[in-house]
Amino acid sequence: MYPNKVEICGVDTSELPVLSNERMDELMKKIRDGDKAAREEFIRGNLRLVLSVIQRFNNRGEYVDDLFQIGCIGLIKSIDNFDCSLNVRFSTYAVPMIIGEIRRYLRDNNSIRVSRSLRDTAYRALQTRNKIANEKGGEPTILEIAKVMEMPVEEITFALDAIQEPISLFEPIYHDGGDAIYVMDQISDGKNEDERWLEELALQEAMEHLGEREKRILKLRFFKGKTQMEVAEEIGISQAQVSRLEKTALRHLKKHI
Repeated sequence: MYPNKVEICGVDTSELPVLSNERMDELMKKIRDGDKAAREEFIRGNLRLVLSVIQRFNNRGEYVDDLFQIGCIGLIKSIDNFDCSLNVRFSTYAVPMIIGEIRRYLRDNNSIRVSRSLRDTAYRALQTRNKIANEKGGEPTILEIAKVMEMPVEEITFALDAIQEPISLFEPIYHDGGDAIYVMDQISDGKNEDERWLEELALQEAMEHLGEREKRILKLRFFKGKTQMEVAEEIGISQAQVSRLEKTALRHLKKHI
């Protein structure tokens, strides 16, 4: 699976067991009764599932051991939250949770790195902007800054954008006295098909518990990647109403997932 890499985090991947569905059902019942030995057997019997998931992230430059450990956290969370009464295979439930745990790790531990030359260009542009502003008594344009620095406008713009502090997706941009509209509500969903199936996997059954308008809003937002403004125009209501209905629908989904 991994060239010259048989052992990951002290685990010999060639000797990992594979549990049958019947055995996993037996172990899950024992786990719910507090059987720690059954829990350990269940975890070890599903480590191959973690290995198969982390292959999706092997081009990120991360250590396999780190991804494996994070994937195991997702596996354990899946075990703790799995509902045996649902007619769903454990692997179907666990894969999205393991992937989600790894994505959170990658998001929280990989900062965007800006090259030194790009930073130097940006800081010189800021100094030039301040100098021109003091001389003319007003904010200069990018074109004026580029002219003084004798550099292309595109390079100045790119450098300044690179050093901007990232804005939170939960930054409110509009408030009508009810629910606020956030930055994330204005962003189209550009996910590829590889990611979309995870959403469908988690939502397809729970969606049946929603009303037709709530279903339509969620499908337009999360399956077709439309912004709230686009959804509002298509349905014929305000963006604030779309925002409220969307949040209500998501709350309802959580009750059924």
